[in-house]
Amino acid sequence: MSFNTFGRMFRVTTWGESHGPALGATVDGCPPGVAIDESMIQHWLDRRKPGQNRYTTQRREADEVRILSGVFEGQTTGTPVQLMIENTDQRSKDYGDIAEKFRPGHADITYWQKYGIRDYRGGGRSSARETAARVAAGGLAREAIRVLAPGVTITGYMVAMGEHDIDRARFDWDQIEQNPFWCPDAQAAADWATYLDGLRKSGSSVGAVIEVVARGVPTGLGAPVYGKLDTDLAAAMMSINAVKGVEIGDGMAAARLTGEANADEITMGDDGQPRYSSNHAGGILGGISTGQDVVVRFAVKPTSSILTPRRTITKAGEDTEIVTKGRHDPCVGIRAVPVGEAMMACVILDHLLMHRGQVGENRGRIGQAF
Repeated sequence: MSFNTFGRMFRVTTWGESHGPALGATVDGCPPGVAIDESMIQHWLDRRKPGQNRYTTQRREADEVRILSGVFEGQTTGTPVQLMIENTDQRSKDYGDIAEKFRPGHADITYWQKYGIRDYRGGGRSSARETAARVAAGGLAREAIRVLAPGVTITGYMVAMGEHDIDRARFDWDQIEQNPFWCPDAQAAADWATYLDGLRKSGSSVGAVIEVVARGVPTGLGAPVYGKLDTDLAAAMMSINAVKGVEIGDGMAAARLTGEANADEITMGDDGQPRYSSNHAGGILGGISTGQDVVVRFAVKPTSSILTPRRTITKAGEDTEIVTKGRHDPCVGIRAVPVGEAMMACVILDHLLMHRGQVGENRGRIGQAF
């Protein structure tokens, strides 16, 4: 099974299965001299790990990362960094009843049809457990960004759970870390808690919409035509397990605007730099960053593993029903927030390195005579 690697200069290869002995990432292309240790990566993994509250799967994984190579005396050496996370709380017996059945909404049937082999123990590579490796790689990417572009900050949060949206008028950055949903709206978070409790107790699940914002991104990242920053961001977010849609800036809503409404008008600021009246474009024009906030939004479908009986077929082609037991997230979108942040970090770093390699620094000057 190929295609386990993403990135051009900052290249991440993830490996391992949900119920195997370990999983992890091999990161190639990280610049030398980046200060890093396991605790710095662990901080980000702790935000994603399961079993932290009643709204996520109760699988108990410490998600402790080990750095096996590429770091010497607390700094990256420029050689591949190997990150490993052991699995310690697998319960493969939970999946014994579905070994011959395909779970609706899951990758079971397509993996079987394509490869003729399927790891039914939690889905193998198709499990959201794979995303722990991405978060570890994202932790390394953040530290490298801190060296190359120290003004960049990356923050993810949930803006919708099912049909319940946040109120943008109540948006508060400080609220994001104060509730289990990474929600910037305190009232919405309280409402979602009641709503999700009901779904969890019924054995059902629900989807969510996650927004990730990178602030302080320098102008000039990305390249036409096939190396666009938004192209790579869309691919990165879409590659996350259970993601079914990605938007940049206003996204689909831009199709409902007029040209006048959609235009992010430009003026000169007092500091001699361009200023934009709005950010419908999500910080990217022509595939190149504008210096505004880079805004990406993605939709996460409901967890496929639910207790409600669903019709399906067996590998033998027989009609049957299936109930998926075990420990599953009633809203997998909650733990997708740190994953989205990690993918943003990896893509931003990749483009910082490509930009540095191609042009060094931006060549065009505004307000100067030529």
